[in-house]
Amino acid sequence: MRCRNSVVEVDPNDPGFDNPTKFIGPVYSKTEATRLRAEKGWAIKKDGDKWRRVVASPQPKQIFEVRPIKWLLEKGTVVIAAGGGGIPTVYEPGRRLRGIEAVIDKDLCSELLARQLEADFFIMATDADAVFANWGKPSARAFRRAPPNAMYEYSFPSGSMGPKVDAACRFVEMTGKKAAIGALTDLSSILRGESGTTITMTASAIDWAPQL
Repeated sequence: MRCRNSVVEVDPNDPGFDNPTKFIGPVYSKTEATRLRAEKGWAIKKDGDKWRRVVASPQPKQIFEVRPIKWLLEKGTVVIAAGGGGIPTVYEPGRRLRGIEAVIDKDLCSELLARQLEADFFIMATDADAVFANWGKPSARAFRRAPPNAMYEYSFPSGSMGPKVDAACRFVEMTGKKAAIGALTDLSSILRGESGTTITMTASAIDWAPQL
């Protein structure tokens, strides 16, 4: 098994840098936050009743170690890559690569990795059984199978299922292949389309999972 964090290129002009949204580091009082903003030039936003530093969340452009990852996969190795969205980098003039303070969404980075590896099926294994409409409400229903355009008609939490649905839809639209979201313990049945939520261009409408 090989485990490492991938180096990922992002665009220095990505609009995400204009509006940092990802909280990092400890919480501060308003007084401390004001001082740190002035001293270090940090972007800081309110998080509950405290304040925290925020950094940009730019879109991943490419993962640099795809060739060795492919080689390891061909040798039957289990490869763990793009952890936490990878290490964000940008090219400076002269094609000099340097790190930049940002957080890449891990689901979007995984989707990019799946495309660069030419994966046949992109699965995001989580602790949720599937993607649900009206999650947490008595009217909650699980999507079993749906096309990307149907998923866009629903809203999902930005801190949890939203990025996963976005990543799955992007993979399907850009490759024509299938993507799925479901529980880690259900991988075999997800592959058979019996569990989780499968997003595919071959679906003409939403197929809801049977309600228990």
